[in-house]
Amino acid sequence: MTVFVAVAEEEGFAAAARRLRMSPPAVTRAIAFLEERLGVRLLTRTTRLVRTTDAGARYLEDARRILLESDEADEAAAGINATPRGHLALTAPVLFGKIYVMPIITAYQMAFKETTVSALFIDRVVNLVEEGLDVGIRIGPLPDSSLRAIRVGQVRRVVCASPAYLRTYGSPKSPADLAQHPIIAATSVSAGSEWTFARGKEKIGVRLSPRILVNTNDGALEAAKSGFGLTRLLSYQVANELAAGTLETVLTDFEEASLPVHVIHREGRHGSAKVRSFVDLAVEKLRADTALQ
Repeated sequence: MTVFVAVAEEEGFAAAARRLRMSPPAVTRAIAFLEERLGVRLLTRTTRLVRTTDAGARYLEDARRILLESDEADEAAAGINATPRGHLALTAPVLFGKIYVMPIITAYQMAFKETTVSALFIDRVVNLVEEGLDVGIRIGPLPDSSLRAIRVGQVRRVVCASPAYLRTYGSPKSPADLAQHPIIAATSVSAGSEWTFARGKEKIGVRLSPRILVNTNDGALEAAKSGFGLTRLLSYQVANELAAGTLETVLTDFEEASLPVHVIHREGRHGSAKVRSFVDLAVEKLRADTALQ
């Protein structure tokens, strides 16, 4: 199973052999033995890539789960105080990762010398199982899944601008007033050209024509700080600027309900030491941050 997972993930026998520190012929023999024993072809081979068949894709998911549970069983047998070791893979939104997760990663690495960490910071929902990740930070409602989720805080969508801009052009008093202001839209936060607000139980949608449309939150943040116009970001993304007074929020009476922040991880019968220790540290640090409460 270990060899099959490596070949499937690396999409090649030679790459899998390097990863496993085995000879390519040994990897080939192991796959041939596995397919013969199961009586089904798990992989299709071309001159350039190796892909899983439909049966292989299903077997890959089961194999990953079984190997994970095997590792967890070994660590559980070693005791709850087993030293965290091995590679930990995690994901978080880009700015959240930069501001909040990187300090947790460095603290984790300083505490546990026998671990390594890879971090995927990306503004999309990542499937932990499909992409081989151990831990994720998720902002927003969670779909039903087999993942374990621990709530650590909440954030809001806020509209903000620089004090200089607001002194010159005034503050919008209602969402409809946004049509009179230059808008900076960050596509990772505000998909499309409509911003939604709330007044009690009433939803208010405002269709906008952004003067600047940018695919990164950093870009929208800098444009707003420069005094160009109004943007809408998540509260944690502008927490430092609000505290420093370089940005101010507007339309606070029309904000939608807060979005939950969770630490999620793949659930097993026993939490592995490397995952358990990172999750415990992340939960402690994030719950202590006032910007997320």
